[in-house]
Amino acid sequence: MKKSNITILISFLASFFMLQSCIDNDPVLFSGSVVEFDAAVWNTPATGQVYPILTRVPGYGRAISTNATAPSTADPLITRTSGNIEFRVNLVSAQKSEDQSISVSVVAEKSTAISGTHFTIPSTITIPANSSFGILTVAVINPGATSGSVDLVVQLDGNSTIKPSENYKQIGIRIAQN
Repeated sequence: MKKSNITILISFLASFFMLQSCIDNDPVLFSGSVVEFDAAVWNTPATGQVYPILTRVPGYGRAISTNATAPSTADPLITRTSGNIEFRVNLVSAQKSEDQSISVSVVAEKSTAISGTHFTIPSTITIPANSSFGILTVAVINPGATSGSVDLVVQLDGNSTIKPSENYKQIGIRIAQN
């Protein structure tokens, strides 16, 4: 009786694996080209928004660290004295053989920060040839101490061949003014 149960079990398992190997799976390949903010990919969108509002300088390829258990290892806060802050932009596609100029803009209706008073940003960034990354440098300006904070929302607009990722094209930057 035990021998027949083992035979049935082995027959069942062999049939199961043979049927699984017969399924034809076509690989799904992404063939487009998009750009995205690395910080938008790794950090949760703010409540009611489609983008994160960053209060700390983000690292690359990871979420922002507030590290309540070891505050000395937390990412630095974004304040009026932060100076230049770099945000990585990811190219999601095969690398290009030529430099790619990607347009960047401020989303004025979502921003309270004032260009030239609280920040400056370039209108384009460059993703170098044979690279998957570019850098947007936001220059935070110190207008003097005030209370509260201002928000800057930046958007990737892409170029004629590389579109912005709809889910990760914006980041919010909260600049503490105290």
